[in-house]
Amino acid sequence: MKKQFLIALALFIAALNSRPAINSIAPLLDNIRTDLGMSGSVASLLTSIPVLCMGLFSPIAVKAGRKWGIEKVIGVALMIIAVGTAIRVFSNSVFYLLVTALIAGIGIALIGPLLTGFIKKNFPKQVPSMISLYTVALTLGAALSSGLSALLQRSFDSWQYSLAFWAIIAVVAAILWWQIVRPNDASPNPTAAGATGAKLPWGNGKAWILMLSFGLMGMLFYSYTAWLPQIIQDMGFSKSYSATSLTLFVVIQIPVSLLVPLLLQRFPSRRLWLVACSTLQLIGLLLLMLKVEPAVAALFIGIGAGGSFPLNLLLPIDATTSAQEATSWSAMVQSVGYVIGASGPILFGKIHDATDSFASAVVGMTAIVLLMVIVQFAATAAKRKPMQTVLQTG
Repeated sequence: MKKQFLIALALFIAALNSRPAINSIAPLLDNIRTDLGMSGSVASLLTSIPVLCMGLFSPIAVKAGRKWGIEKVIGVALMIIAVGTAIRVFSNSVFYLLVTALIAGIGIALIGPLLTGFIKKNFPKQVPSMISLYTVALTLGAALSSGLSALLQRSFDSWQYSLAFWAIIAVVAAILWWQIVRPNDASPNPTAAGATGAKLPWGNGKAWILMLSFGLMGMLFYSYTAWLPQIIQDMGFSKSYSATSLTLFVVIQIPVSLLVPLLLQRFPSRRLWLVACSTLQLIGLLLLMLKVEPAVAALFIGIGAGGSFPLNLLLPIDATTSAQEATSWSAMVQSVGYVIGASGPILFGKIHDATDSFASAVVGMTAIVLLMVIVQFAATAAKRKPMQTVLQTG
């Protein structure tokens, strides 16, 4: 029991490091752009590069885990994140800062798909609860980095030190991981790493629809993460207010991620909750357009975005009949979906540069939500499997 608790603790702290390198940027973006002379489209790469890595390197992570063992690869990935984050303290050029985003992004990409396999290997009878723990850790890491980055900047009088601060958590996580999990003692486990005989469903139209649903969700989520503080500042609000609004956007996702499985047990319809989440995002974006209390808008958007993520993770499981098939569908949906998602911050950064305003970007986000609703109807057209089956295959 004690060993299982320690392994769960190691899992939690490892997952905690999957977001700070991304989310710590947005509250400081105005200062970073001013100091380095970055355009909106270039600044958006600080968020888009790690997300793009999550798409491009996910298949590599699975192969690496199969060859060297998922525990060892995760341990190395935590050290990569620590290095990529720590060297931000020396950032004095646009190119250098983008390189740090690439390094940290590779580490994040290696961790993502392997932690799921780690859960299946070490907690085969507790998968739903461990997935919830994993999701909460992701959100908590995002909330802490979003909420504290501006405060750290004021304390250090340096955005470089504020960004580099999050390497401390990565170093602690790496030490705990190597001490508790002991990757050198673990043997490669192809099944746990996600290696299966099932091929990626490139020829399946349904899989492409699910991929598009995940990609549109990612476009919006990472666009909110990158630009929400700047959108609110553009409305005339202070940096501290915009940072607080971003924190609310992230923090509200913690209870939402815990609530979604309970709601699905009572009302199992995926379509109902997907459309509900999209509607909440539309309400939040409408409030931003009308310049009505951005913090309230951030809460609506956060609830909608926070519910959309776990629901989109369930869709490949609903569409498949075995764990192996579900793994291959999830790999395709997420790898390409994250690439699509990475385009969001870049797209809206270019819109800002072209119009010198975020008003058009908010209208663009609204259009994507409406498109996402149409895709959600197509994605949930097939008959859903019973909830109990989903939990067992999860």
